[in-house]
Amino acid sequence: MRTALHISGPPLRRSRTVIGVLASCGIAVSLMQTLVVPLLPEFPRLLDTTPGNAAWLVTAALISGAVFSPVLGRLGDMYGKRRMLLVALGLMALGSAIGAVTDDFAAVLVGRVLQGTAVGVVPLGISIMRDLLPEDKVASGVALMSATLGIGGAIGLPITGVVAQHLSWHWLFAGAVAFALLEMLLVRRIVPESALRTGGRFDLLGAVGLSAALTCLLLATSKGNDWGWSSALVLGLFGGAAVLFAAWGWYELRTPAPLVNLRVSARPVVLLTNINSVLVGMAMFAGFLVGAQLMQAPEATGYGFGMSLVLSGVVLLPIGSAMGVFSPLSARITRRWGPRTTLITGSLVLVAGHLASSALHGPLPVVVGGLTVVAIGGALVYGALPTTIMRAVPSTETAAANSLNTLARSIGTSGCSAVVAALTTGSVVHVAGVEYPSGAAYSAVFLVAGGAAALAVLLAALTPALPAPGSTTASDTAAEPVRSR
Repeated sequence: MRTALHISGPPLRRSRTVIGVLASCGIAVSLMQTLVVPLLPEFPRLLDTTPGNAAWLVTAALISGAVFSPVLGRLGDMYGKRRMLLVALGLMALGSAIGAVTDDFAAVLVGRVLQGTAVGVVPLGISIMRDLLPEDKVASGVALMSATLGIGGAIGLPITGVVAQHLSWHWLFAGAVAFALLEMLLVRRIVPESALRTGGRFDLLGAVGLSAALTCLLLATSKGNDWGWSSALVLGLFGGAAVLFAAWGWYELRTPAPLVNLRVSARPVVLLTNINSVLVGMAMFAGFLVGAQLMQAPEATGYGFGMSLVLSGVVLLPIGSAMGVFSPLSARITRRWGPRTTLITGSLVLVAGHLASSALHGPLPVVVGGLTVVAIGGALVYGALPTTIMRAVPSTETAAANSLNTLARSIGTSGCSAVVAALTTGSVVHVAGVEYPSGAAYSAVFLVAGGAAALAVLLAALTPALPAPGSTTASDTAAEPVRSR
């Protein structure tokens, strides 16, 4: 049974303050993921490089986040979750500082790698909430923390647009430095350290093996459209990933203190939830990827609205707002009927939003409404995923398990990027000599995303349900989950 670690001060006020600080850390990290996206067309000129090189400013952060998230999670379980959260925020501050003071492409790329490592803040924050908060506050805190991945991404687009139009792009990185340092100060002053530790030695070889396998997989997935899916390089990377994952799994099952406890990860609840996270990552991210493109495309395409970067970001703010508003609903559904019900409900909402978006390309309120419905479904599901994981694993492994779940979502978002790139370049229209994706291409994107969400509904329905907190759970007994509801 979970042992709550009491935090000082009035319980309700103190809990809300801890949740607020950790959620703001999640928003800061999420902002880093979209910080440079609106500027990608300008970076070849700003950094004196090629468009292909400039795309690495996104790819490198994606890969570093995927690699470091499970590493920081395991280190958090061993040496302290708050300590590792501060390390991640410190790396984000360092990377941002590099980008703020240089015009050298290689240096900015290093800065983006360091910024990407901070993705580990979200699963660490979720695990801290489980350790510190009263039982009745955990679900709402976790739901909000998980939703910050979408909230920050939505508000980042208009912020980047305004700064890029009126100030130097370096101010984006300088602002990120200030944000990271402020978050570090708040965490040190307000968030206590958890006393839960696993001890043991860090699995360095397992970390290196997982990093190599993930790098091969995500590099092939994110760059396959540019390099050619049938090219020797991409096929070699996929083959290398398969071999490395197999060797890594063989080693992890035989080492006494593995980076990832694969026996726990193989439990039906954990395994199906992580697979579900890949699908939901694909379904959720599709709206973020194509929303701004739909707003900015010329009206002559037949679907676009001809908006500026800043205006499109403002119009799409309801997406981020919806995730913040509906994350408490996710927690309430989970408390009343269990996380499996929340997963099914949220995934069904995702299906509805994508089907509507695939068929309706106007008027503007209808398009924004469809994308907002997708965001609502994502908020419901994202809030329930970590709760499901935490109920199914031992309390000493929550950071590592949540990091693995975050990694699964990252694989889904990177896969979504590849699918969107392939579909939007496969069917195009020409307006004033410029090539744009066709309306049919965007319909296909939403249909594929809706299909992923529909499969997520099926997997959620097949996932064994867990007993409510306070009873004997699988996380306490290390047995298979009970089919209670």
